Amino acid sequence: QVQFVESGGGSVQPGGSLRLSCEVSGPSLIVYAMGWFRQAPGKGQEDRESVARITWKSGNKYLDGPAKGRFTISRDNAKNAVYLQMNNLEPGDTARYYCYVDKPSRSWGQGTQVTVSS
Repeated sequence: QVQFVESGGGSVQPGGSLRLSCEVSGPSLIVYAMGWFRQAPGKGQEDRESVARITWKSGNKYLDGPAKGRFTISRDNAKNAVYLQMNNLEPGDTARYYCYVDKPSRSWGQGTQVTVSS
């Protein structure tokens, strides 16, 4: 059973920044990659949008459309933690952000809400 501790969500004005954190733990946990999806208000789980991903061994980073140029993903291998630094936030970034871990099967956190509005 993988345990998730997600934090960093909240409300911010357009142009502001937030840093999401996600730490995972569990027996015999071997992390292959971690990342973030987001689910916009009114959208179903099937409409979750990939935001960013980072591989554990090599640290390769993948940022998807809305994240490019504004978001940064990083990791702390010792803590089994992943971070998403989000800058220049826009109202369109409003969503619930879900952390996941590939171990190699995928497990999901409970999500953290990000709201961007003036």
